[in-house]
Amino acid sequence: MPTEPSPPAPRLASTGTIIYGVSVGEVLGVSTLAGARLIAGKGGLDRIVQRLNVMEVPDILAWVKPHELLLTTGYPLRNTPQSLGRLVADLDERGLAALGIKLGRYVDELPAEMVEQADRLGFPLILLPNDVGFDDILNQVLTDILNRQAAILARAEEAHRALVQVVLAGGGLREVAAEVSGLLDVAVAAVDGAGHVLATAGAADDVTTLCGAIAREAAALVGTPTGAVGGTDGRYAVVPVVAGGHHHGRLVVYSPTGMIRDSDVGILERAATVAALVVTKQEAVTAVESKYRADFLRDVLTGRGGTRVAERARAFGWDLERPVAVLVAEIDPDGEEYSAQDRLLTAWVSSVRRHDPRGAVAGFSHEVVAIVGAGVDATRLTRDAQAAFAESAPATFSTGMSRVAQGAETLPDAYGQAIKAARVGRQLHGAGAVAHFDQLGVYRLLSLVNDTAELHAFVKETLGPLAGDDDAENADLRRTLQVLLETNLNVAETARRLHFHYNTLRYRIGKLERMLGGFTEDAHLRLNLTLALHVLRMRGI
Repeated sequence: MPTEPSPPAPRLASTGTIIYGVSVGEVLGVSTLAGARLIAGKGGLDRIVQRLNVMEVPDILAWVKPHELLLTTGYPLRNTPQSLGRLVADLDERGLAALGIKLGRYVDELPAEMVEQADRLGFPLILLPNDVGFDDILNQVLTDILNRQAAILARAEEAHRALVQVVLAGGGLREVAAEVSGLLDVAVAAVDGAGHVLATAGAADDVTTLCGAIAREAAALVGTPTGAVGGTDGRYAVVPVVAGGHHHGRLVVYSPTGMIRDSDVGILERAATVAALVVTKQEAVTAVESKYRADFLRDVLTGRGGTRVAERARAFGWDLERPVAVLVAEIDPDGEEYSAQDRLLTAWVSSVRRHDPRGAVAGFSHEVVAIVGAGVDATRLTRDAQAAFAESAPATFSTGMSRVAQGAETLPDAYGQAIKAARVGRQLHGAGAVAHFDQLGVYRLLSLVNDTAELHAFVKETLGPLAGDDDAENADLRRTLQVLLETNLNVAETARRLHFHYNTLRYRIGKLERMLGGFTEDAHLRLNLTLALHVLRMRGI
């Protein structure tokens, strides 16, 4: 069963000067050219004519401009008719719209090569009637061009006033899209920087088609440079939404009739400017609200929330009266923290709303903090936030989770637990770690020792030369010691894990005891060695 062909890639509109004018086909319809005849180049009838010029000198190429309709009697080439064969290619290369020529007085006929080349290039050759003067053609066509340009500007200005009124009335992207849809009779979608559809308007079937095309062309919509052109049927057009030098997304339109004109693109570009105002306004409001949320949550987590914490939290849609857990997410050191912090907050806001609509979330200078109900699967929530963050930023973050907290007065302690879990978890498991405070085991106790110098001294005194990484042999012996302690001095199991011969391991044990003491017989020494290895693993905390 045949399937309907999928829509082509959207045509990206230029953000430069809109091309006003009339097509060559429309020029042929003016009254002064009623007797004109198209000799060749039918495929170029949609070329735009913006200006007219008369060929009076043989070296006309130095004086022509793009989108010109060039008129000639052939007089400058009367002595070199062979030059006509090259003229079409030269004019086409310089972007001219068409060539109108009078035959009979100076040039009897056009060379076959010239006609064939015009057909091949889609460059219109027009035979002008001998009884019409160039001044009449110039006057009427230029008048039509000016009238067309005036009408287009008036329409664009009217559209701009209507769009600005939408914003002044408090409308958002949905209302802007609806206004554009009504003005252009098209389906419209506002798309963010990641290719997600934010608002749509238009006939339901057309919107479905448009959203399908956007989904298929998401990569192009995100990564294609402004001004690139793709597709050829005129059914799709895309313009960027830019504010303050930042790209906030795009407006995409679809016309099932394929009648998106350059003037429509001009209105769409004005709509993109208005959409940028909407986005900027929304971002400003969001920034202020986020600051208030962050300031309040910071006060709560540092014990300065006051006596009406629960009531104020409800004003933000948060429920802090139930049993909750605190989650702290920190950008890992290798990431670009400044550029990624906003995207980290966005990822967490989205994930918290999906898993716990009554949960609290706010961004601080170096971290994002969330407070969610104790019954929420915090690990799954974190993984969803990691997945969303990975789509928008080349960085990772580590997450720490607290014990269940009962009441706002216990949140400062829970916050401290979550921070410790995030940092210890990163040291133990690397970037992107997810750790719960209760699962840190002995590391939780070690992390409570504030005097890190004392911890480092303990490591050096207990492990001696094995405490450093400057000697490869000592580092290898430390690994042997660690596995021995993990297996409770099971020599056979240790040899299997390390792929050593039994006798080789016995030799290494003897060497270790000469360096560290008789740990195979001294349980207290084994405990000290185990703690020293744990502290060493937590280096940097």
